[in-house]
Amino acid sequence: MWSNDSNGSAFYCSLCVPRVPQSTRKCKIETVADYCSWGYACGISTAACAFAKNPTTAPDFSSSMTSNNPNWRTALLDRQHWMTFLLPFLVFMLAGTLEPTPIAPGGKAIGLAIPYAYYPWLYGAKIALTAAAVAFVWPGYRKFPLRLSWTAILVGIVGGPLWIGLCLLDCEHRYLLPLLEPLKLGWLVGAGVRSAFNPFEQLAGQPAAVWAFLAVRFFGLVAVVPLIEEFFLRGFLMRFVMEREWWEVPFGKASTLAIVLGTVVPMLSHPELLAASVWFSMITWLMLRTRNIWDCVAAHAITNLILGIYVVANGGDAWQLM
Repeated sequence: MWSNDSNGSAFYCSLCVPRVPQSTRKCKIETVADYCSWGYACGISTAACAFAKNPTTAPDFSSSMTSNNPNWRTALLDRQHWMTFLLPFLVFMLAGTLEPTPIAPGGKAIGLAIPYAYYPWLYGAKIALTAAAVAFVWPGYRKFPLRLSWTAILVGIVGGPLWIGLCLLDCEHRYLLPLLEPLKLGWLVGAGVRSAFNPFEQLAGQPAAVWAFLAVRFFGLVAVVPLIEEFFLRGFLMRFVMEREWWEVPFGKASTLAIVLGTVVPMLSHPELLAASVWFSMITWLMLRTRNIWDCVAAHAITNLILGIYVVANGGDAWQLM
């Protein structure tokens, strides 16, 4: 277990995505690139800590990546336990550093100035690279028996309207912000604003481009993001704080700290604090009940699908949810 000078809570505080202060949703934001670059850096620190907790898993590619070992990829994933859970997430976050916002060009962290009009290309490249990483670590995913329960489907269906409804209440700005501002914690509310790229406006007059972007956007929203986020959060982080050999912890077993982090960490990486707290707590309950990571992925995917349909159907400000 962790010692006092490197305990789980201290480590996870370093994983919380930093926020740029912002009083309202309308004020100037430059958060997407910063958010992703910090997420990537935190992921790297996570991998470093994983090595520190078990030095025997330090990289040794020479023994597994040889022509005499046709199953070198499986051997690599068996040795580098973190890779299955962390690699796709790192690729997703690193590629996200290039994404622009309506008022801030992309890639500022590395000296670029990518216009907002290029967002579809950047998003498509990010999803393609992440999907490639998922394909690479797929043998690791297959170690978790693929089965789904009706409970997961129900949770996903309920989760969609629940997330949307809590976002529409806007309790963060109405009630939470006035309480946090005197404590200089107002930055917790309304930060991490999404790119909110509306293809019907940005690609007007190009119907083929609109629907091509939406196809990629929904693929990322429904297939890629739920997979990499659940494997990272529940497959890795929540188990990482429990045991030195975290990969031996049965999925669905969780300490109090792990349960708290299963909600707090995603809260700090989503601008919708109330919705994130309720929804991710519900997915943690699902994890504890079914002890099946694919149920968590499925519920996440169904909720995201409902959210995506709502955004496209309503348009306008609803795009702030994507």
